Amino acid sequence: MIETSTQTRAQARRSLLPLWVATVIGSGFMASATAAPSVTRLTPPSELFASGQAAPVIARFLPGQRFDLQATIAPDDASKSITSVQFMVDQKPVKLPVSLKDCSTGCLPKIARNATIASSRAFSVSAPGVHTLSVKAEQSDGQSVFAQGNFEVVPLSVGGQKVKNIIILLGDGMGAAHRTAARIVGGGYAQGKVINPLAMDSFPVTGMVKTSSLNSIITDSAPGMSSYVSGNKNNNNEEGVFPDDTLDVFDNPRIEYLSEYLHRTQGKALGVVTTADVFDATPAANAVHTSNRGAGTGIVDQFLDDRDLSGLTVLMGGGRKWFLPASTPGSARSDKSDYAFSSTDAHTALISKAWGAKPGKLDTGRDLIADFQTAGFAYAPTRSALQSLDASHTERLLGLFAFSNMNVALDKIDGRRGQATSSGTKVVDDYGLPDQPMLDEMTDKALAVLSTKKNGFVLMVEGASIDKQAHNMDTERWILDTLEFDKAVARAQDYAKKHKDTLVIVTADHECAGAALIGGSMVSDAQLIELGKAGGAANLRDKVVGIYADAGFPKYTMAPDGYPQATNIDRRLLVGYGANPDRFEDWRANEFPNQDSQQPFVKQAPLNAYPADSTKRDVDGKFMVTGQVPGSDAVHTATDIPLSAFGLGAWSFTGVMDNTDVFFKIAQSVMGGVVLPTGFK
Repeated sequence: MIETSTQTRAQARRSLLPLWVATVIGSGFMASATAAPSVTRLTPPSELFASGQAAPVIARFLPGQRFDLQATIAPDDASKSITSVQFMVDQKPVKLPVSLKDCSTGCLPKIARNATIASSRAFSVSAPGVHTLSVKAEQSDGQSVFAQGNFEVVPLSVGGQKVKNIIILLGDGMGAAHRTAARIVGGGYAQGKVINPLAMDSFPVTGMVKTSSLNSIITDSAPGMSSYVSGNKNNNNEEGVFPDDTLDVFDNPRIEYLSEYLHRTQGKALGVVTTADVFDATPAANAVHTSNRGAGTGIVDQFLDDRDLSGLTVLMGGGRKWFLPASTPGSARSDKSDYAFSSTDAHTALISKAWGAKPGKLDTGRDLIADFQTAGFAYAPTRSALQSLDASHTERLLGLFAFSNMNVALDKIDGRRGQATSSGTKVVDDYGLPDQPMLDEMTDKALAVLSTKKNGFVLMVEGASIDKQAHNMDTERWILDTLEFDKAVARAQDYAKKHKDTLVIVTADHECAGAALIGGSMVSDAQLIELGKAGGAANLRDKVVGIYADAGFPKYTMAPDGYPQATNIDRRLLVGYGANPDRFEDWRANEFPNQDSQQPFVKQAPLNAYPADSTKRDVDGKFMVTGQVPGSDAVHTATDIPLSAFGLGAWSFTGVMDNTDVFFKIAQSVMGGVVLPTGFK
């Protein structure tokens, strides 16, 4: 039976402190309830420490994968302090430096001011199996406390052909309904059969992925992505780290990413391509360690400064605002979102020493684009510049095509077609940077540059605004972004067909908005406009929404550029939402996107005339759809999401799996090898 040093089991539950395995080692007697220090957090997280149950094992690692050990220890009263801490694995002392952080400053308000946070950095174990993690701490009066958790090192079986290149295509927020909607709009149907399937539909293997984060059934994008490339759950808002008790968002216990592990052990390069701001959660959760996905200045600095850890070779997307000196109009650089590890603070100095991470600097005047170029990165600020680059002579590539998030596919396409809005301008012109590439164009160039790396690569390609526009319930914009994403999938698939040692995975970090394909319009677009003028549910719902046989097969005509000639068609596809706030609906495409608060010039004309949020659209139709969530944005759901795989190692990705399982399946294919199924060629 596991006992606590200061409380009964019932008391421990009521206190919400994970003290199940803490035992006082005093001067020959058990201490009273008021005379013992306590361990309030032990990292990596484990159910053994939290509840006394050995299973399930929460934290799992590859053989030799590095991670930090940490414990928070509170003395029994304010007059005492913690004087020494020792970590042990399988009852053997960990022979790494231990830093002790005094919580008199810099810790969360709930933590006692005389508590201590002890850390050992960049620890690893090679032996497979479940291991015990113990910590023993001594108080200034000689009393000690002991606590125990566990973690697992997952074995890799050896044999077969090894994957050289990994391409992860991440449709942010893309659930099954998003994929189906893109298929209906982009592929067309004939008597119930799709005419032109999506590229991702042709992948031979599909599974389902569970997406919960460390602290919620509903994940956000940071732990959603990080789980795939670290093998571990993170708290919402956090990427590449375990939670801790400090205020510093860059000092949390780290977990070695797939890119870092494979760069260190095999010399592989990393590419990150996104249609979002490059500081955003999904791209950052491949190379950056922070408990605040919003800490933009430090995130982009870490991309460059720690490139020797991650192998970063290609970085493309939006986010120019973080790279410009603070004195430049549009810059968002700020000391508040930056980091600097002090050489005189043992707690943060150990991060630099153990991991080889750069200490950082508070430098709002930094010209990060120039620093990337000095580090050997070719810089492309536009689609034209990107296309002009000769990949065979490009060692590294930085592309920044917007101040923050790139324009969505619908608006980029309208810009290329010369299609103006009712205000007489094009949306991409209103944003000021119209020469932006499509995602497949960025993917092509990324693959061309990464192909020159003899040891192979990890490439993450994100279709970011599937999620962002699903949050806005802007149906046509997320559908076209899904089509844009699928064109990048096709480029990756073509690459894998030519390079047989490549694994391609298409998935999502979570589902967004509870999207549901409810049917098809029963009227022409001209009739829909008139019904919208009449307004109300009797017109816009009862006379429009065709269900079952009345839905028919919406027929979108594709233009030569591969996107619909028009989205406001007769008998169009109708999409509803199950995780939406109150909103108005008129079923027609929104001429303007919602205001994007991340854009530096969003409060200036003409962007300030765009809808402030989704509650400000379609109000003239007077058809209110009552929502299930507060606010003005649709939200993520806990719904499992599909994963499709192609190429060497694809057959591992069947069934229902946790998002962290994907990491170990990828690692097996790269580190251990792949034995092909019988009859597979």
